[in-house]
Amino acid sequence: MHKTILIIFVATISCAAASFPPPLLDPPEQGPTGIAVLAGGCFWGVEAVFDHVAGVKQAISGYAGGARETARYERVETGRTGHAESVKVIYDPSRISYGKLLEIFFSVAHDPTQLNRQGPDEGPQYRSAIFYLNDEQKRVAEAYIRQLNESRVFKHKIVTEVAPLPNGFFPAEAYHQHYLEHNPANPYIVFNDLPKLRRLKRDFPELWTEK
Repeated sequence: MHKTILIIFVATISCAAASFPPPLLDPPEQGPTGIAVLAGGCFWGVEAVFDHVAGVKQAISGYAGGARETARYERVETGRTGHAESVKVIYDPSRISYGKLLEIFFSVAHDPTQLNRQGPDEGPQYRSAIFYLNDEQKRVAEAYIRQLNESRVFKHKIVTEVAPLPNGFFPAEAYHQHYLEHNPANPYIVFNDLPKLRRLKRDFPELWTEK
């Protein structure tokens, strides 16, 4: 399994522009709680990023895109269940918008130009995906991807899948939750995920919060 093998890889985002643009389409949301489900490779790092974003109430590692019956780590890691390692982000829309979460997702949390892989991890379970919960989320996500592609922010075309959440989100096993927090010296974390937190703190200082 990828997380028990040391592969020295420094995660980088293939961003060509000097600054990363916020989404032009980012309408305000109603209600006290918003939910975003995002997949960007190993969920350890993606979850850790959103754990440190102000306005995020909770980030949960899990599986999306497949059936409940096969939403288990050993099955998902075969790459044959349809799931992607994903993170459910529960947030306060009065403090942070869905569009701002996508900006962090694309610029800090992963490289959206890698197809069915992320860094050292390969397979459809590591694909880049946005699982939308309603038509408004779909509209914002698709518009932002068009905006980023048209402005040539990345050297390569974004391959992020924008899809409905067909069978729900299934939380991962307990040992996966807040893995970076509990295992900061793990070599995989050191080389692949701690750089993401440094980028978040550097690029979004106004949103950085200590856990």
